[in-house]
This record gives sequence, structure tokens and C-alpha cells, in this order.
Amino acid sequence: MSSGQESVFSEYETDTSQTSKLLRKFKETPFVPIGMAGFAMVVGYGLYRLKHRGDMKMSLHLIHVRVAAQGFVVGAITCGVLYSMFREYVVKPKE
Repeated sequence: MSSGQESVFSEYETDTSQTSKLLRKFKETPFVPIGMAGFAMVVGYGLYRLKHRGDMKMSLHLIHVRVAAQGFVVGAITCGVLYSMFREYVVKPKE
């Protein structure tokens, strides 16, 4: 790149801190971290309950945990899509 030429990614290069980049992405898509946190909580709870599963087979317990975690992530993605559609089509003024 020549020194006289302006960078295409100038707005992204000004934020050099990883924390500021992460916070900016969380503000743009707020349901991604909610989905990730929910996934981690469901998996953590499933691992905690693994010890006290009773007479249930381990494979069946793991399948239930996987389905619950995937359901939480799909729900978070659906809420995120609905939120972005609401922001774009309802809140955004007509041009």
C-alpha cells in the first residue's frame, strides 16, 4: 500500500484494542453472545446433572443435553433475526 493511498478498512483499523472490537460486534449483533452464553450454561448444567442422572443411559442423557443446547442457540438466532428485522423495517424511518 502506498503512503498516499487511504486504507479501505480505516474505520476498523482505528479500533486497535481487541476489547473495543468485541464490544462493537456485541452492539451490532446482541443475540450472538446471548446464544453463546446460553449454550455454555445448558452444557454446564448437563454436565453437572450427568452425575445424578439416575438409571438413564449416558447416551440418552447426552442426546437430551445436545438437543437442549441446540434449541437454545436456534432460539437465540431466531430472536436475533426478528430483532434485526424489527430494527430495519419498523424503527428505521422510511426514505
